[in-house]
Amino acid sequence: MSPSPSPPTAGVVRLGLRENLGQFALLVVVNAFVGAMVGLERSILPAIAEQEFQLAARTAVLSFIVVFGVAKALTNYGAGRLSDRLGRKHVLVAGWLVAVPVPFLLMWAPSWNWILFANLLLGISQGLTWSTTVIMKIDLVGSKRRGLAMGLNEFAGYVALAASALATGWIAARYGLRPQPFYLGVVFAIVGLALSAFLVRETRHHVSHESALLGTLALDGVPTPREVFWRTTLLDANLSSVSQAGLVNNLNDGMAWGLFPLVFAAAGMNLAQVGLLAAVYPATSGVGQLVTGALSDRTGRKPLIVWGMWIQAAGIGVVTMAHAFAGFVIGAVLLGIGTAMVYPTLLAAIGDVAHPSWRASAVGVYRLWRDLGYAVGALLAGVTADAFGLNVAMWVIAGLTGVSGIVSATRMAETLPAGAHATPRADRDSEMTMRRTQPLAAETQRPE
Repeated sequence: MSPSPSPPTAGVVRLGLRENLGQFALLVVVNAFVGAMVGLERSILPAIAEQEFQLAARTAVLSFIVVFGVAKALTNYGAGRLSDRLGRKHVLVAGWLVAVPVPFLLMWAPSWNWILFANLLLGISQGLTWSTTVIMKIDLVGSKRRGLAMGLNEFAGYVALAASALATGWIAARYGLRPQPFYLGVVFAIVGLALSAFLVRETRHHVSHESALLGTLALDGVPTPREVFWRTTLLDANLSSVSQAGLVNNLNDGMAWGLFPLVFAAAGMNLAQVGLLAAVYPATSGVGQLVTGALSDRTGRKPLIVWGMWIQAAGIGVVTMAHAFAGFVIGAVLLGIGTAMVYPTLLAAIGDVAHPSWRASAVGVYRLWRDLGYAVGALLAGVTADAFGLNVAMWVIAGLTGVSGIVSATRMAETLPAGAHATPRADRDSEMTMRRTQPLAAETQRPE
């Protein structure tokens, strides 16, 4: 493992959103381009599968989401560890380099296998770029306003995703499914790469500074990668509750990505309407996260996670029962509100529990499980839809989402330190230091 950089003096490196506003804002912009790359496919790829490649089986149509989800999930895990070893910026730039061929492959793919390869690259790119923008923002803000930071990050990504989906749907309705809608992707990739390579700065010095404030762990107190994996996956009640909620959240997102356009088209919506409906859910989620991320810093993480999962389940149910445009909009808005409550809050909870010395690795493990939800959701929805129909598939996903909320309600404890939003910063730092340096036994045996 490469040595960690020596922390600069406290006068040079400061933690906080206001103190690092320039770099933070730049990373928000970069993540907007990251989200826009996914939005390229959101409204039109299922139509391309059916109309240009004559794929009838829902499982086959949703295969691109499976490839994307597995690639992104595995890359997330690697991105967390690589960010600790090589630095955040190197991983971010590498992710954009992988993204450059994607729009060209989507434009000119002669067979569905080329589309799958494009989604393999897109998943790798998203795992590297989105993971590192998350990690870098957590590095910059420290323990203060972590929920707000994640809300801003996910707001940028998901609003840009929605705008991209809306734009590609409109372009496809006006000019055709290919190649015109994917010209946008060329611009997104080039601008995202340029910003990351020339303007983004490394944030590992901020990690060293925060570790010094919180108390550096002794060498034998730093968990191994295997210990971080199992703690985040199963052993720590809070971290593992976060991981399962993240998996189910993206499980229903994978279903929405693949099945919602087919449901809307079956109800008589045209391509422009499908594009608009496909944008409603991520747009609501993105805008909502401006509020919910900061709210979790005040009210705590657990209530937003639990109720967010239940509201998502209700939204899927409404879409399933709807038959007209207005009903689809209401269901998509509910799904977006629930996702907004959950998405930044889960990331903030990881930051609450994990020490800065292994936080990036914990984020990587969490995002591994979260984004495997894309693949699990697409497979489950596709197989169920082929066997029993679209409505049954969507009810199954809604039920699993509700159960996930029950798991979080019964197993997870609140991760935000009591009164953290109301205490002076010095008191907060002291409180966080005491909490972070407790033995592992105290961490894993906190009451549920």
